[in-house]
Amino acid sequence: MRPRLTLLAMVIGLSVIALMFSRVETWLGDTELLVDQPQGFVVQKGDSLTRLARRLEAKGVLENAYQLRWFARLQGRGNRILAGDYQLLPGQTVAETLAALTNGDMVRQQVTIIEGETFGQLLDKIYRAPGLVLTTEGLGPVEIMRQLGSTGQAAEGNFFPDTYFYSTGISDLVLLKKMHQTMQAHLQQAWQGRAEELAIDSPQAALILASIIEKESGTQSERARISGVFHRRLAMGMRLQADSTIIYGLGAEFDGDIRRRDLRRDTPYNSYLHHGLPPTAIALPGLASIEAAVHPDLEDDVLYFVARGDGSHQFSSTLAEHNQAVRRYQLGIQ
Repeated sequence: MRPRLTLLAMVIGLSVIALMFSRVETWLGDTELLVDQPQGFVVQKGDSLTRLARRLEAKGVLENAYQLRWFARLQGRGNRILAGDYQLLPGQTVAETLAALTNGDMVRQQVTIIEGETFGQLLDKIYRAPGLVLTTEGLGPVEIMRQLGSTGQAAEGNFFPDTYFYSTGISDLVLLKKMHQTMQAHLQQAWQGRAEELAIDSPQAALILASIIEKESGTQSERARISGVFHRRLAMGMRLQADSTIIYGLGAEFDGDIRRRDLRRDTPYNSYLHHGLPPTAIALPGLASIEAAVHPDLEDDVLYFVARGDGSHQFSSTLAEHNQAVRRYQLGIQ
């Protein structure tokens, strides 16, 4: 009987201990953080759970560091915390906090690049974005492209405009690489599905043309038609005569108005003086403009267009019609 009593006592004892541990685990896990409003908290790369718990205690988020440390040990997840930005919320428990830290449920930072912005404007946003480790600040576009593994490729235009989410602590070069790879993927896909008999012969030429379409078009419905105008001009050996290229060539000197002297200034981007496409893109085109560049509307014989002042354009087939449209919409002469 004694061995049986001893075994029974051991089973009862282990059950009591397990129950105690379970209750302690539940009590620790259900303990709420001492926060009365949302607040951010950054876990650095290499942070240990002990160091993290002490920081939370020092910030007044935890009453005692052991609350998180012991709960993590009981859960067996003390060595799985992930670096990043987290948000601590009122009513959040120790269990919920540990789950977020080990699952990587972190707050994502974001930066939005808009269609038609330039590479310089993109860099301005990157360098002002929170949480990025800046490694390219002060470098020129050529060196940045070299570090991205794209030596010889122009920086302008070769980054896709979109909203990008990232975690605190990554480098600006990592984010730039993602933007660059996204643009190359979209560009290659569009080029593979391009229409036949285009006046351009490479994905980079499509990118350059797309950037001009991006800056010239005010409405989605007109992109393909504007693309058709440029394709026709390229095929006929006519100059593009796109004001947006003049503006890009002037750079910081552009004050909002294009003057006759600007049209005569010999920059590589002056499409009133030079035939063909400019040497690089003039902006970051969106997907709609890329698609328009490789799927132009060639159903008519339009060679000219002028802004009406409401975001749309008046298209003309002859120079006489175009001059009349210019007098009406640009000079106000009926």
